[in-house]
Amino acid sequence: QVVLAESGGGLVQAGASLRLSCTASGNFGAIAMGWFRQAPGKEREFVAAITWDGGETNCAESVKGRFAISREDAKDTVYLEMNSLKPEDTAVYYCAAGPLASDSTWYEDEYDYWGQGTQVTVSS
Repeated sequence: QVVLAESGGGLVQAGASLRLSCTASGNFGAIAMGWFRQAPGKEREFVAAITWDGGETNCAESVKGRFAISREDAKDTVYLEMNSLKPEDTAVYYCAAGPLASDSTWYEDEYDYWGQGTQVTVSS
């Protein structure tokens, strides 16, 4: 069982930056970790993911060039660095984890574990 805990959300103005963190605890092997988000009235969508060794990352086109994902295995933590935030980035951001290959990290159904989510609100 893996428990994921997100932190770092908040209310910011457009153009600002935030860094989300997700710490994993429990017994797990080599897992990929990803971030998804869900805006009010919309379906949850993929944001970014990183393989178990940090060797490959995937990023949604809507955030490419503004968001970056990284991991620090010594702390069992994955980060989502978000820059140049826009009002349309407003959503609940969820951390997810699972024993996935890189080409599967786009798909939320492939993940086994989910965090509770952290709210990010970007005002114009």
